Amino acid sequence: QVQLVESGGGLVQAGGSLRLSCAASGRIFTINDMGWYRQAPGKQRDLVATITSGGTTNYADSVKGRFTISRDNAKNTVYLQMNGLKSEDTAVYYCNANIRTSRYSFAMDYWGKGTLVTVSS
Repeated sequence: QVQLVESGGGLVQAGGSLRLSCAASGRIFTINDMGWYRQAPGKQRDLVATITSGGTTNYADSVKGRFTISRDNAKNTVYLQMNGLKSEDTAVYYCNANIRTSRYSFAMDYWGKGTLVTVSS
């Protein structure tokens, strides 16, 4: 099986920074896109940023210029550096990865359990 484990969430003041990490482990053949999504209370889960295996990135307009996604393919890990945090960034942040578990399988999406980021104003 595959597991995604996030870390790095917490409480931070507005204008501050946090760095989230997500490590994939288990039966992994290849990892395609990895990304971060977030869900605020009472709202749907929204895309924050994604990164391909080759390093091409995509960001939600609301975080462009403040957040940076990166990955370490050797460690099967994706990161999200969050700077200039705002109260509206408060949410549970979920890691996502599109993974093939063998050369004979199709890729599937896997999700972490989420890490809470709270930004106080």
